[in-house]
Amino acid sequence: MPKAPPSNVDRVIQYATNLIVTLVIRIALALPYKFRVRMVGRLMQHVIGPIAGYRQRALSNLELIWPDRPLKERKQIASGCMNNMGRTLIENYSRHDFPARLANNPLTGAGVAAWEEAVAQNRPVILVTGHYGNYEAVRAALAGRGHAVGGLYRNMTNPYFNAHYVKTMQTFGGPVFAQGRKGTKGFVRHLKQGGQLVLLFDQHVRWAPKMNFLGRPAHTATSAAELSLRYDALLLPFYGIRQPDGLSFETVLEAPISPSTPERMTQDITDTLTRRIEQDPSQWFWVHRRWRAKVGKVRR
Repeated sequence: MPKAPPSNVDRVIQYATNLIVTLVIRIALALPYKFRVRMVGRLMQHVIGPIAGYRQRALSNLELIWPDRPLKERKQIASGCMNNMGRTLIENYSRHDFPARLANNPLTGAGVAAWEEAVAQNRPVILVTGHYGNYEAVRAALAGRGHAVGGLYRNMTNPYFNAHYVKTMQTFGGPVFAQGRKGTKGFVRHLKQGGQLVLLFDQHVRWAPKMNFLGRPAHTATSAAELSLRYDALLLPFYGIRQPDGLSFETVLEAPISPSTPERMTQDITDTLTRRIEQDPSQWFWVHRRWRAKVGKVRR
């Protein structure tokens, strides 16, 4: 069933929200890099996140997944999540500074050798990750090494914001494709030519199979695994892990996912994200409606 078009009120809210966010971004980009990243992180944590309802949604998801954890701890995780989101936003809009900082970032992890071998053989590579740390950090590190790494993105609900955010993804050294028939064709064409592509898999996809994610069933697209099997592409989980200074990253290529069934491979990918979240839950974007569960308002 197709979604109903947004009402006039929704459009006004979307337009106003985009104006405010765009203003913040323009002001921030005029500031020194380190200051701008810290500033927007704090703005998201203390102002934008609470007003936009992101903090409450994060707290609701945390209550669903970890109801036994103390409320104080869940609030700390939600605050860290907001801060990381703000930093990620302005980093990805820093079209020159952010890629330059990541250009020579070391690649670590058990998947580096497999990635190098695939590149040498001109074998297609599907790099898959979640909304954790800054998901563009690894793509920027690969682009800095001269690799054109494309991406498949999902259009945001707010069309005004989406129009300029897509341009930020084109900064990181490869073509980007919107989800849909036309975008998928371009995505597949790039892959068949031995290209490298990035997919984020951790958002709710209606009718997709359910995977165990943080102990609860979550509808999860199996498209990355299906494409990997169809085109003999290396399927490689990766993570841009924010470091304690809040500005630098460890850029990790994890061990490749072994070919099996799309469902088993997707669960294996999901398990890598689960482990990362358990190590540092504040780096994951808890604001997505990942489980589509109704949870009561969290007390403050």
